[in-house]
Amino acid sequence: MSTLFHEKRLVPLERTRLLRSIVERAADRSEGPPVIVFDLDGTLMDNRPRVVAILHELAEEWRRKHPHAAGLLERASPDGIVYGFQDNLRRLGIDDEALHLHAFDFWRARFFNDPHIRHDVEVPGASQYARDCHAAGATLVYLTGRDLPNMALGSFASLRDLGFPIGIIGTELVVKPRFEMPDTEFKRSVAPQLSRLGQVIAVFDNEAANCNLLLGCHPRCTAVFLDTQCAPDPPPLDARVQVIHTFEREP
Repeated sequence: MSTLFHEKRLVPLERTRLLRSIVERAADRSEGPPVIVFDLDGTLMDNRPRVVAILHELAEEWRRKHPHAAGLLERASPDGIVYGFQDNLRRLGIDDEALHLHAFDFWRARFFNDPHIRHDVEVPGASQYARDCHAAGATLVYLTGRDLPNMALGSFASLRDLGFPIGIIGTELVVKPRFEMPDTEFKRSVAPQLSRLGQVIAVFDNEAANCNLLLGCHPRCTAVFLDTQCAPDPPPLDARVQVIHTFEREP
């Protein structure tokens, strides 16, 4: 699927060089303890299977009262999922606004809570790359817009189960204090504090605004935009931000 930033993606060889250069810098402590910052949703983790699982659960609920719509929901697969939830309903052929309202409430009650995070999968190559960065000597900060009351435990378990370094020296999971706080506002408030851990050498995020603000706060870092899914109407990327869509590296 083509995206707004598709043409800016590095070709595989350039992507490999970029990712390897960050691992190499993680092994260099001349600038101080190296820190690498990773977002979760759309960056290290693909949450489209979480959306599909919720749609399939909704299909079960609708099976008796709305059998046709339930059948359409059952067709949902990760490859067809886009950013907007109601856009997904329309893409599946469900146009009834009353059903949209019920479906949105059903999705919201599940998507932003611990139990359904188990459906997430890694963005290709992400867990191995995180392990390589950690092994090289970097402190990994998982800086996410997920919130502490509802998603911290599920996030920790998902990182563990998908093979990311977590719960050990040199790893931190940093989450929003409350659900209502906008993600960018949260990351703007946290960004300067990252220097307490050392020298931020790289940041990875799937939102252009977050890449721009983290790079602005840490101008010596390498900022990497994950071109997977992002919120509508993103701002232009800072020209220094590199664009990739996977952590896979060429042999």
